[in-house]
Amino acid sequence: MSNVSSLNQTAAIALNQKNLTQLPSSVKVPSYNRNELRTGIVHVGVGGFHRSHEAFYTDEYIQTSGDLSWGICGIGLREGDRKMQGLLKQQDNLYTLLVKHPNGSAHAQVIACLTDFLLAGDNPQAVVDKMAHADTKIVSLTITEGGYNYDPVTDAFDFSHPDAIFDLQNLAVNNACLDVNKPPRLVFTYLAAALKVRKEAGEKAFTVQSCDNIQHNGNMTRNMLLAYVEHFDPELAKWISEEVCFPNAMVDRITPATSPEDTLFLKNNMQLVDAWPVVCEPFAQWIIEDKFSDARPLWEKVGAQFVSDVTPYEKMKIRLLNAGHSVLGILGSIEHQTTIDKAVSTPIFGQYLRLFMDTEATPALDPVEGIDINEYKDILFERFANPNIKDKLERICLDSSSKINTFLVPTVLHNLQTKGSIKLACLVLAAWCYYSDKRVNDKGEALDINDPLADELHACAKHTQSNKLAFLDMEAVFGELKQDERFVAEYEKQVSALYASNNIVTQMRELISTCK
Repeated sequence: MSNVSSLNQTAAIALNQKNLTQLPSSVKVPSYNRNELRTGIVHVGVGGFHRSHEAFYTDEYIQTSGDLSWGICGIGLREGDRKMQGLLKQQDNLYTLLVKHPNGSAHAQVIACLTDFLLAGDNPQAVVDKMAHADTKIVSLTITEGGYNYDPVTDAFDFSHPDAIFDLQNLAVNNACLDVNKPPRLVFTYLAAALKVRKEAGEKAFTVQSCDNIQHNGNMTRNMLLAYVEHFDPELAKWISEEVCFPNAMVDRITPATSPEDTLFLKNNMQLVDAWPVVCEPFAQWIIEDKFSDARPLWEKVGAQFVSDVTPYEKMKIRLLNAGHSVLGILGSIEHQTTIDKAVSTPIFGQYLRLFMDTEATPALDPVEGIDINEYKDILFERFANPNIKDKLERICLDSSSKINTFLVPTVLHNLQTKGSIKLACLVLAAWCYYSDKRVNDKGEALDINDPLADELHACAKHTQSNKLAFLDMEAVFGELKQDERFVAEYEKQVSALYASNNIVTQMRELISTCK
């Protein structure tokens, strides 16, 4: 693949099927016949990560194998997906993957495996029909933690959630028929309806494959779907339990939000006009349990790894990479840092993150076959420091209430059980309280806080001056931690010091000196 050279004055070309042959040689284009693509995968949640990860792997497999049975039909459940659908339709469902390297070079390739993009709100039955179609072997998901509708305290399906109440009241799922005037809101409603069609037709089930950053993501999907379906159709729930596979997987590729500068870069440097390209790093990893209900692409031919148990791999990734992102995101936001690369390259933040990884996160990991943990951490720092990715801290802090509970709290719980260090993590939690309370950085600039629990977090955090433990009342995040005397003492110490100094760097420096 070619690297970017100097600016070329050739007129830029709009991305669509007709123009593929006219694109510059520096842009990799598909060599297979898209007209013969069949939809073997239906994917819910066509965001940046899906397009840089599963769609990338699938496109690579189609290119190398010539197997045209694995086209992907995208599904959007929310009205917010309409913009993406419209732009992709204008481009014949083509898009550009712009890979940015640390040395400043970049390369682009056109991903062509998307066959269609359906909006559930426009025609919910069409979504069910596409999932239930005989060609569909996999229904995959990238719906973020919130899309699984689970109670983080009990890990049970949340039947009290408005979306669950709405669907159960309005869905005619027993007939595998959806009310077009009241489109379901939960992905599980569509899965249940499509699987019922398969069951009643005597056909093989499709695989349900989560591609989200959730530990045991396949198990989570299975547990939520079964709990939901059991509520209204126990017979279907039994069939799903026996026939449907939900492989766990670990997914990894840093994919920041696309900026206007990225779109302009493509136009000016590669003479390509793409309304919504995807930007990512060169590194990609996908480790999957080989447990599928039906056929699957041979993704291992293009770099994916199939294993019998993904647990140690996903724990490593979640507790080092994802937790590391949250550490930098929360601490850095308070200190007016703006991007991951700038934060990790600032000595105090880099030192703090490495100390957290070495002394608190690594002891909470299991042995990982074929992985040198120290080398893995070194590579993470190289990836974080990539100056061309510009991963914004506001994206990293998005939905922190879900991320902290998933990425950081389990490490604290492990270290409490083993009498390990919790100081560094406690300062991050104290900083999150400060972040949720003050809502400004050290320069007085407003923080862009985007979290479904933002109001609740602020309501608890604002009482910290008079009650140092007020933030811990967020049971959905902290759960049993508030009952642990050692944790409470350390958290109170850190939050008191931070509120006294109003300087996160001072607190970080002190902990670095005492924890080495």
